[in-house]
Amino acid sequence: MPDEQDDATALTFTSVQAEEGLADWRMMFQTLETRYATGSFATGLELTSRIGAVADELDHHPELDLRFATLHVRLISRDVFGVTGRDLALARRISAVAADLGVGADPGAVEIVELALDTPDRAAIKPFWRAVLGYDDHPLHDGEVRDLQGIGPALWFQQTDPHDEPRQRFHLDVRVPPEVAGPRIEAALAAGGTLVSDERAPMFVVLADAQGNKVCVTTGLGRD
Repeated sequence: MPDEQDDATALTFTSVQAEEGLADWRMMFQTLETRYATGSFATGLELTSRIGAVADELDHHPELDLRFATLHVRLISRDVFGVTGRDLALARRISAVAADLGVGADPGAVEIVELALDTPDRAAIKPFWRAVLGYDDHPLHDGEVRDLQGIGPALWFQQTDPHDEPRQRFHLDVRVPPEVAGPRIEAALAAGGTLVSDERAPMFVVLADAQGNKVCVTTGLGRD
């Protein structure tokens, strides 16, 4: 049965914790994730292939990150942007496949890195950051923008009192292909940003949002 016709109720963290047969998995915001210690690339490919077969059978598909000795698996029902019964069913099947291959899970290795930006007025700067990162609004939370493919870190806006522009101790570098840099910069400027410096363009261009928070849009051009 297609995903959109299956159970589409997003489950809570507490309800997922109460489920059995999920020892390999951890609930991470709107996803269910684990990392398998495959030990070799060949074993990782075999596990990936078997997961693919199960996913096609259930018509619900995971997001996979295969490395030399690990396979990271992320489950999410994107129609509701959360974990549903479809994900639980697939998780249990994946665990069984991994056990059959003798591959152990290391769910303690799972983590999500998010960026938080203090602001007295998120509406004034959110369009800039959405544009310069090439992100979208979070489907459920107004105070966050994110890469809906789950690759880049989410950026959320934390309410704070108005304050003078601080001297930043870190900023974001957004590395994009050269042909993407121009349109990305134009979109960020159109979304309320300002040009701080283009002296080192096309290597990098420094932009700032309306509250002075800076970001560099960088490319490989001009580098050795």
